[in-house]
Amino acid sequence: MLNFLPAPLIALLSFSFYALNTAFWVIPIVVFSLFKALIPFSFSQKIFSYLLDLMASNWVAINTFNQKLFTKMAFQVTGLDKLNNKDWYLVLANHQSWVDIVVLQRVLHGEIPFLKFFLKKELIYVPILGLAWWALDFPFMKRYSQSFLKKNPQLRGKDLKTTRKACKKFKHKPVSIMSFIEGTRFTQAKHDKQNSPYNYLLKPKAGGVAFVLDAMGEYLTTIVDVTIYYPEGIPSFGDFLMGRIKKVHVEIHTREIDSELSGDYMNDRTHKIAFQKWLTQFWHEKDARLETMRQNSTQSVDKYVNSNADNSADN
Repeated sequence: MLNFLPAPLIALLSFSFYALNTAFWVIPIVVFSLFKALIPFSFSQKIFSYLLDLMASNWVAINTFNQKLFTKMAFQVTGLDKLNNKDWYLVLANHQSWVDIVVLQRVLHGEIPFLKFFLKKELIYVPILGLAWWALDFPFMKRYSQSFLKKNPQLRGKDLKTTRKACKKFKHKPVSIMSFIEGTRFTQAKHDKQNSPYNYLLKPKAGGVAFVLDAMGEYLTTIVDVTIYYPEGIPSFGDFLMGRIKKVHVEIHTREIDSELSGDYMNDRTHKIAFQKWLTQFWHEKDARLETMRQNSTQSVDKYVNSNADNSADN
């Protein structure tokens, strides 16, 4: 609605609105987080978890309103009809920009349970945020490196047991776990350095996904495969704030999580090889999907250009 304003002014106003919205919700979230930490009863914990998720969800909803107010992003989304708020999901997406997080929150808001990320155990000690993440039931994982386990073999498997224990809260509460399995944002320089076999993706990191499935395999039921494509090129967060992103294409596919995807990835070599093979195929399919989205976008532009040229000739 206000996208006619100069780009720098749009960036200033939209950023200010994001900051105000965040400040507005962070206070009650921190307060209720303290209540949740200090009142250890199971019933009260569930109530606080529900209220905190509702607050975080409202934060996303107002951020989306902010986007519609200051920008004119046209979303082309397919596959939402297969989702609901009552299932347990593992969300896997390609990662190109910080804008991806905003896109995922906007597209999936209200369609699936509030998105949560696996965080390193050490992040729980971050002032204020650590408490908020814990209260919002973001799962924390404790992972030991292979070199550490060689020196301390008695701790092998303990990190997984600790994470499984922390995830028991999701047995009766639907959850969506989000993972960017490339581990970092896509750039051509990173792609070339990896010598990636994919055209539009970096190599996926199997260990992190396998760890999530090992820890939460008994709770998660479905993989939500999200493919994000920006027809005008990969945007920066500055582009997003200034309203320069005009189009976003999102394809969503779902697949059941088979029992064969869960197993002892660290110690079972057969399972490890099978899982890596599955993930490689999964990623090749996403790469092909991105190529199709790119071709369709190019054809749409060509048709638009040709149509304008025909109209000019008629005139």
